[in-house]
Formats: sequence, C-alpha cells, structure tokens
Amino acid sequence: MLRSAQVFTQLEYRLASHLMQAPWLESSVQKRRLTMHLFRRCANAGHVDALSTYGVMLFRRGHTARDKARGVRCMVQAAEAGHPEAQYQVGHIYEHGCTQFARREDRAVTWYARAAEAGHAGAAQRLSRAFDQGELGLPVDPERSRHWRLSDSEKAPATRQPASSPGRAPALQ
Repeated sequence: MLRSAQVFTQLEYRLASHLMQAPWLESSVQKRRLTMHLFRRCANAGHVDALSTYGVMLFRRGHTARDKARGVRCMVQAAEAGHPEAQYQVGHIYEHGCTQFARREDRAVTWYARAAEAGHAGAAQRLSRAFDQGELGLPVDPERSRHWRLSDSEKAPATRQPASSPGRAPALQ
C-alpha cells in the first residue's frame, strides 16, 4: 500500500506542476486553488520537490505570516533532504533574513555551498561573487572564487534535476 501511495503522490505532483505551468486560465482562482491544494497534499506526504515548490509559493505569495512561516518550514525540510533549489532558497533567506530567521551569513554560506555542490548554478555564482567581493563574511579570495566559477560552469546542466542526496560543502575557512 505504501508504494501505491507514493505513485499517487507522484502523479498528483506532476499534475500540479503541469497546472502551474499551463498557459490557459492563468488568472483563474480555481486553478490556483487546485494547484496549491495538490502541492500541499504532496508536501504533506513528504514529496521533496513538492515541499520545495510549495514552500517557495507560500513564502513568496502567502497572504499571512502563518503562510510564510509554513513556507519557510517546507523549504528547510526540503533543503535538509538535499533539494538543491530549496538549499539555495534557504541560503537566500539566511542571507537577507526574514521574520522567521534572523540574518546569518555563516548559515547562508553553508546552504549556498550545499546547493552549489549539488549542482545549483545560482548558488555557485553567489559564492563566487562573495569570494570576489568579500561578502557574506568571507575573505576576498580569488582562488576560491575561481573554484566556484568553475563549479558553476561544470555543474550548470545539473540544476535541472534535483540531487537525490545532499551535497557536502567544502571547508570554507
């Protein structure tokens, strides 16, 4: 029975993804509600991609503080499960801070590094820029900047597919 539940959850996730990207009925409230309902069901079932997508949607478009907090929790859960986009988003949240999380540059660097190691091009670019300009509490280090720039160019195709396991961040200090 567990296997059939996983298959059904995967089908619901694919339906929600297609609905979200479908050009027809873009301004339809019913379409938006159904899409959110399907993503919520999949996220509650522990589907990692759904946790990430639903979390971002709630955090960016949620109407209440409770919605935004739920979005952050979903993104953190997906990030801890190794989802590169969620890891990048959590890094961004720690870099800029929000109601739920205070600004913590050290944690932002950790999450960016995990995402970059898992193949997220945006995270690698952010780390490269941070080492170039001495941002996020990092020293100016052209060699490390170059490392992340190379990582970005080598791993760019991998950003389309989420990693199945969390990447390990190299020592940054």
